[in-house]
Amino acid sequence: MDTPDTSDAPSDPPAHRTDSDAYARLAAVGPYGVRPGHALITMVEPHAGHEYAYNRWYEDDHYIAGAMAMPWIYAGRRWVATRELQLLRYPARSAVAQPVTAGCYLSTYWITEGRYEDHMKWTVAINKRLNRDARVHQERTHVFTSFQDHEGTVYRDGAAGPRDHHALDHPYRGLVLQVVDAAGPGQRAELLEWLRAEHLPARLHGSPAAMVTVFRPTPLPTDRMSYVRQVEGTDTRLTLLWFLQEDPRERWEACFTGLEEAVAETGLGRTELVAPFVPTIPGTDTYVDQLR
Repeated sequence: MDTPDTSDAPSDPPAHRTDSDAYARLAAVGPYGVRPGHALITMVEPHAGHEYAYNRWYEDDHYIAGAMAMPWIYAGRRWVATRELQLLRYPARSAVAQPVTAGCYLSTYWITEGRYEDHMKWTVAINKRLNRDARVHQERTHVFTSFQDHEGTVYRDGAAGPRDHHALDHPYRGLVLQVVDAAGPGQRAELLEWLRAEHLPARLHGSPAAMVTVFRPTPLPTDRMSYVRQVEGTDTRLTLLWFLQEDPRERWEACFTGLEEAVAETGLGRTELVAPFVPTIPGTDTYVDQLR
């Protein structure tokens, strides 16, 4: 997981020592539902010439040790944008990605509702340990990385089909990341309501997208790692994940162009990024040779 090392943590005990009883105490209290109350959404650009090394590090080590092995992360999936997919992105002038093609890998993780603070305690400590043990790949740039709170999910087919807590395990063939900024903090609630009640139901009808999950970003701690910039737009921004049953290229023009104009016409905000991805094939270097 491309997450920040966000604070000082206690020194690690020797590797052979663990406080096993703590696990029993923690499991007996607190929320333990299945809803994706929170997410980590991180879009990263490996530096030129380091694409294979970055992918192997993430696949072989970081996806597990830096994400899925952590408490309260219960689902995860990686996505990739080949050069062909990068060139479909818009708007050209994006507040999220400069240039708009930056960020060819996207990782998405669901965190159990109500467990964000508990999870952050662990991620702070494990990322400090990974950095100290030289298990963090440095040849990469964080383009868009933030923890986010779930604001809602809109389904194309009502009660039929997988729910949002299945989204990262279901074999979706594509994902579209859309980032929108409200005109101001006072307009975000109105923009969210328009998205949920009007725009998304209409756009989903007859489209290859089975659902759209909507999140709002939360600020990172001030003592995060220097290579992860502070989250912008925490009082205005919304992040939408469109889960597709088709490759995004198959009906891109018909279904996913015009999202920028649709938001602008409301006067409530601006679309900062629309970016298509396809799922990686775990454990492989598939698509790495198509990034440039």
